[in-house]
Amino acid sequence: MVASSRSRLAAFALAVVLVAPPLTLEAQSVATDVHTLTLQEAIAMAQAQGPSAQVARDSRDAARWHDHAFGASLLPQVFLSGNAANLNRGINPITLPDGTTQFVAQAQNQSTIGLGIAQKIPFTGGTFTVQSQMSRIDLFGDQTGKYWQTTPVLIGLQQDVFKPRNLVWDERDNELSANVAERAYLEAREDVAAQTAAAFFDLYSAQMTLQNSASNVAVNDTLYTLNKGRYQVGKIGENDLLKSELALLRSRASADDARLARDRAEAALRRIIAYPVNQQFTIVTPDSIPVIDADPDVAVREALKNSSTITEAQLSSLRSQRNLNQAKLANRFNATISASVGFNQTAPLFGQAYRSPLGKQDLVVGVDMPLMQWGAGHANVEEAKAEQDRQTADNKIAHDQLAEDARFSALQLQQAQRNVLISAKADTVAEKGFDVAKNRYVIGKIGITDLYQAQTEKDAAVLAYVAALRGYWTAYYHLRRVTLYDFATKSEMADEREK
Repeated sequence: MVASSRSRLAAFALAVVLVAPPLTLEAQSVATDVHTLTLQEAIAMAQAQGPSAQVARDSRDAARWHDHAFGASLLPQVFLSGNAANLNRGINPITLPDGTTQFVAQAQNQSTIGLGIAQKIPFTGGTFTVQSQMSRIDLFGDQTGKYWQTTPVLIGLQQDVFKPRNLVWDERDNELSANVAERAYLEAREDVAAQTAAAFFDLYSAQMTLQNSASNVAVNDTLYTLNKGRYQVGKIGENDLLKSELALLRSRASADDARLARDRAEAALRRIIAYPVNQQFTIVTPDSIPVIDADPDVAVREALKNSSTITEAQLSSLRSQRNLNQAKLANRFNATISASVGFNQTAPLFGQAYRSPLGKQDLVVGVDMPLMQWGAGHANVEEAKAEQDRQTADNKIAHDQLAEDARFSALQLQQAQRNVLISAKADTVAEKGFDVAKNRYVIGKIGITDLYQAQTEKDAAVLAYVAALRGYWTAYYHLRRVTLYDFATKSEMADEREK
């Protein structure tokens, strides 16, 4: 573990005391209820209740329910259908046994109800059905009466021949889509973690800027008081006194700007983690960072295996293949076969309609073949081929970009670890340098310009250290997002089936 150069929260609290008025009893009571928030706690809250995490969770849940609905549709489907009323009244043509047509006034109503089971056939894409039907026909007018028509059992099959097997394509599409949704959810969680880490360290940076501003106000106020005394005894000129006063005014203005920036950064973090508005919190930065052995080759391997980009490429390739298959088959001979076998009977009484049923068979073979399309069919096939080639090129680009991103993300994390070490050392050196410069200025060994130069370097070193911490944690979570691999535990991120 790499330790930070010092405890900054204590210094920040001291700096706030130097510039803030004393707390009232009521304010002191509120201050005791302030919650201390670490980086990992903030990330956990953002992933559990943050708005971005909720959007990702809803998208994942929608995909899961869609997958569940598709799986359920492959199981036997029980259905009930019918017509409560089908009234027909008018003059209709009736063909007589001798072949002539006679127009007869008719008035009748037919009520139908049926119960059946339908099962899709996975390998062929057809549909197998077993059903039972019953109809009641009521005659009105001169032929008043009623009779029943029943079909106790009817077994049917509907099958497309030389047509795209849509059910097979749908199964493959659904499987890949569900996989994409699960991986995208894991990536979204890491995006939330990186976003939270960035906001966390933005607030930390704003706090450090406010701390430095408060410290600078105190230092410049002391120096201005000292320089007024020196000016009165003639040790410094009026120009140095004016510079000292201007530095004090600028430091006070900077403190006001820093306080506003800090409040805005806190509001941004509060929004990301959905922290209650009426509850106060303060952050504690990690006093160390994990040293991660991020091997670029491992990063590339895990990214190409786990990333949703690869699965999305497979899904896009599947859909382009499906479009090409449909375009080719649409230009050829195809047919649809519908066949059924069962029993039926009619009778004026309901009970008699189920006695001695007679055989019932139906067979329909529909054919279709385009003869003249004026080149439209060929053009559709060529369009599908061009689209497939484009999709193949896009997938290769996405593959190469992912491998590149994974490799350089691992290298970036290694560089970020070194930057934290260097920035921590530079921060310590700059702080000690400013303390030395301040003491030397007090005893008159250096000028005011050298003092302010040391102060500027100290402020820049502090912010550089904070930026290095921010860069490390954002690089850490970006690498996790790209690879869906935890380099700390050497394990892949598992799908979390939250209920």
